[in-house]
Amino acid sequence: MDSESSSPRIGQLVRINRGREADQYAVIVDVVDESFVLLADGDKRKFDRPKRKNIHHVDLLDYISPEVENSILETGRVTNGKLRFAISKFVNEQLADWKKGDSLYGER
Repeated sequence: MDSESSSPRIGQLVRINRGREADQYAVIVDVVDESFVLLADGDKRKFDRPKRKNIHHVDLLDYISPEVENSILETGRVTNGKLRFAISKFVNEQLADWKKGDSLYGER
């Protein structure tokens, strides 16, 4: 795995694997530093109050929402509806396409 794909990016979907929100999906809305990101899902965790999360406590998925990424880079904000849409689109389309033996999270 190269360093570019292992570094978090704005608009990238993650699966939370530690804490109260374990096994839920969220979108990276900001990268604080090399160890922490800010996450929001548009539902329980809104864009205005993102969750600060250690990068080691999430699985970076190989999917970046272009709608979320473009909105944040152009205006500095994204609507909670776009966050919910990005997560539901990923869950409905991408997860349905992956077969049972395929790895969602890359190699560990």
